[in-house]
Amino acid sequence: MAQDATTAANAAGPGMPQLDFATFPNQIFWLVIALVAIYLILSRIALPRIAAVLAERQGTLTKDLVAAEELKQRAVEAEAAYNKALADARAEASKIADETRAAIQADLDRAIARADDEISAKAVESETRITEIRAGALRSIEEVARDVVGDIVSAVAPGQKVDDSTLAAAVAARVKG
Repeated sequence: MAQDATTAANAAGPGMPQLDFATFPNQIFWLVIALVAIYLILSRIALPRIAAVLAERQGTLTKDLVAAEELKQRAVEAEAAYNKALADARAEASKIADETRAAIQADLDRAIARADDEISAKAVESETRITEIRAGALRSIEEVARDVVGDIVSAVAPGQKVDDSTLAAAVAARVKG
């Protein structure tokens, strides 16, 4: 029976209180109060904080972009300075290499000139020695020729005496041509 009374009371009631038209003004009042409170909380507390965070973030991004642009400019300047220093170093190295080549060539030319002088001196000395050896050889040939001719004449004509001056004149005439 108690159940029947509860069931009857529930069946006789309007149902859900949210859908009861009698409580609509009260619900609308509290809805407006909640919306105004939410609006005030958001507009006075949350949104300024969010705006401050966004402004700080934008400022940080702007600063970072400016710093990045400045660093990029420095990098371009550093690269230009590096390229200039590299070009200067290459030019200096080329200059040093040219100077070194010129110095080596001058030393080489001096050494070649000394060697040519030494060769010329040795050639003259050799020519002199060859001339002396030829003259000595001709004297030796004439001397051997006189001895041989004297021996031949003595062998062909055993008792005949040959004059040394005549023999020397005959050999000298024959050797000269």
